[in-house]
Order: sequence, then C-alpha cells, then structure tokens
Amino acid sequence: MKNKILLSGSSGFLGSAVLQRLKDQNLVLIGRNNTGKSNFFFKELTSNELYNDCLTDVEVVIHCAARAHIMNEEVADPLSEYRRVNVDGTLNLAQQAADAGVKRFVYISSIKVNGESTSGSVPFTEKDTAKPLDPYGVSKYEAEEGLKKIAADTGMEVVIIRPPLVYGAGVKANFLNLLKLSNTGLPLPFGLVNNKRSMVYVENLVDFIVKCIDHPAAANQTFLISDNDDLSLNGLLKIIRSSMNKPTRLIPVPVFLFKLAGLIFRKQDVVDRLVGDLQVDSSKAMSLLDWNPPYTVEQGIQATVDSFLENKKQDKK
Repeated sequence: MKNKILLSGSSGFLGSAVLQRLKDQNLVLIGRNNTGKSNFFFKELTSNELYNDCLTDVEVVIHCAARAHIMNEEVADPLSEYRRVNVDGTLNLAQQAADAGVKRFVYISSIKVNGESTSGSVPFTEKDTAKPLDPYGVSKYEAEEGLKKIAADTGMEVVIIRPPLVYGAGVKANFLNLLKLSNTGLPLPFGLVNNKRSMVYVENLVDFIVKCIDHPAAANQTFLISDNDDLSLNGLLKIIRSSMNKPTRLIPVPVFLFKLAGLIFRKQDVVDRLVGDLQVDSSKAMSLLDWNPPYTVEQGIQATVDSFLENKKQDKK
C-alpha cells in the first residue's frame, strides 16, 4: 500500500486504532488532539476550515472524526450541533479533498442511518430505505447524501461504512457500563434476555476500513459490517464474565418487566437497547470484497476485558 492517506479523528477510539494499524504508511493526521506525530495538523471539523495545507498529494481520506452520539444531550438544539460538525464539516473536508485530486473518501457512518431496531423484523441491509430516528443518525444520513452528490459531481470515489456498536480496548459509553457491571460479580437480572444484536470488534472494523482503501470493488459502495456473530445480552454477559474468570450469575427476570419499567420511567429507548434486536446483514461486504472478520467475538471481548482490567489496575496505582 503506497497511497498517501489523510486520517481524521486519529486520537479518537476508532481513529487511534486505524492509526496503529497504518502507522508504517504515508499518513497525514488531522484533528484537535495531537498524538505526538510530526505529520499532525490541528484542524476543526467545520464548514469554514481550510485543509489545503494537509491535502497535498493525498490519494485517500479516511474520515473517522465526528460529533459522537451522546445519550443524554444537554444542548437546546442537538440536530443543529450534529449538522454543524457531521454534515457541514464533513462535506467541507470532502469538497476540498475532491478539489485537491483525492481519489477516494472513506466515510465512517453509523447503523443509525438504517434505524434503531430490527425487533420483529429482518436484519438491516444496504438496500433498506434510510430511517434515522435521532439527530445523530439524521446527521450521518445527510452527510452520506452530500458525499454521494460530491462523488457524482467530481468523480471522487466515496465508500460509506455503517458499523453497529463498536467495542474494543478503550471502549466507553454503554459497553463500558456493561464491563463495570459485570466486574462487580453481582447477580444480574438478564437471564431471560435472548435478543439478537450485531456488534463489531474495533480491530475487525479497522481491517475492513483498510480493505476499502484501495479495493476496486469498494468504489461508491455502502457497507454494513459486523463480527458476523450476533449475541443476546444474556450471551454477551456470559462471554464477558467468562473472560473475567467470574461466575455468570444471571437471574431469570421476564423481559416484559423491563419493557414495563421503560414505559413507566419513559426510558423505552434505553430498554430497547438492552432487550431489543438490532441485527445487520454484512454479507455484501464479505462477498463483494472477499472479506471475513479476522477476530472472533470471543477474541474481541477478551481483548476488551483485558484492557479494561489493566486500566483498573493502573487507576489503583
């Protein structure tokens, strides 16, 4: 691989994993936090930022930077904030990339473009009509549409990747909360939660992103990817606790009680993430690009747990 690559969001959870994988390549990094690399440019993701100084001879852009999804938004108009970064900032970078002669723009979108749930339905595919339901998902969808227009107008190839929940060393948010909960060793009331949810280990996602850098068949395609091994909350907790060398200790509480609690406390969205289904069909990525996840779910979760436990040790020192 000899392409000169620009990577945005290189200090983030996903971006740092991509950086580690491509550290020996000809890279240009942009973002707000310098990771100590000499090829770093401080750039904001806005509609008026100038990128011409870091796009010289770049052939591929991997765009990981974004305003991340936040569970409990505190701003008055979340959609405007997401649009400012995820739509306006992304399209500004993409247009300048196209003007500079960049050949391919790899965009990390989100499964939220498809929707929030597949409960009572079939797994999401790339052919589904987009049905984003929250401001973050809407912003990612609008960015996708804008990128397709830039591709049509300029000839720059665009590759769109919509991952579901991404986990791995350094993961935060809901998955980190599950790790903390599992580490207590306390009995947990999820013994009857046999839903199905797709996830993707960060190193599997990185492997697919790298595949998309120069694979001819990836040009102007959208991909849904996962570990190709969907888990129930029950099954996920069993693997996590096994990785921690702890007993499973799951109590069989009926699922309808979780749903009832969600209604009473107006937390249906939180409950659905716990007990509902969200499955993706990643067969297009596997067949079109001849790709298979290099790591199993068990390997990914073990690495995630090992990192979590190591960080806890360091925190105690």
